[in-house]
Amino acid sequence: MAKSPRTLLLAIDCSNTGIKFGLYPHESDELRARWRIATVREKTVDEYAVLLSSLCQQAGLRMEDISDVILASVVPTLTPVFQALASQYIGNEAIVITHRLDLGVKLLVDNPWETGADRMISTLAAHQIYGGPAIVIQFGTATSFDCVSAEGDFLGGAIAPGLGISAEALASAASRLYQVELSPPPHALGKNTANSMQSGIVFGHVGLVEGLVARLRGEIPGGERAKVIAHGGLADVVAEVTPSIDVVDANLLLRGLRIAFDRLRAQHDQ
Repeated sequence: MAKSPRTLLLAIDCSNTGIKFGLYPHESDELRARWRIATVREKTVDEYAVLLSSLCQQAGLRMEDISDVILASVVPTLTPVFQALASQYIGNEAIVITHRLDLGVKLLVDNPWETGADRMISTLAAHQIYGGPAIVIQFGTATSFDCVSAEGDFLGGAIAPGLGISAEALASAASRLYQVELSPPPHALGKNTANSMQSGIVFGHVGLVEGLVARLRGEIPGGERAKVIAHGGLADVVAEVTPSIDVVDANLLLRGLRIAFDRLRAQHDQ
């Protein structure tokens, strides 16, 4: 019996707290499946392969149908793990996003090699999908602000502790405080400890976001018309209580990886 053609692209966004897998049919820009799992640095190649195979089966797909892999990783210890997964289980070398690739994005910063793969891909995706100038905010382990020029280049940005880190630090350092749900309280004026902490953590982070967006708008050429795009696990929490965010795109990095793959494949085919 003839084997079915392998028609899927696997996009992997590996961050410090979570790993996103996205499967794209080669003939479509629409995600066929998407999963998010916790980042576990101790997992082996085989363990991640078994997990990915199980996820594919649950979605009515087969890992054997994956022909290509593209990876954006900010976890150095896991980058070779997913490279090995691609070569051993997919039978093809993974494309790993680095500053050396020609993505059509200029890194207009002091040290381009310091730029995280996620920031390069968010710049590419934001400009391709929403235009420029833009400010992309990623709500993850850190809250990062990536500034995109009208031409689609990465201008730099800002990095602050994330909501989760702030909440954990407060609860661990203060004896009478504890972990609270990361959601907006009814009012900024808290009437109990939990609401007071939620106010300080969530609304305090909103103040950080609004303040930095205002400052960055003043330093980006054409910044007054920059669209603000948010993504990451806690993007909805902040977007709910501030007008500074124009759009939340949960799949921004996976969409950017698809765009990057198409650009790099076109270069290879020339």
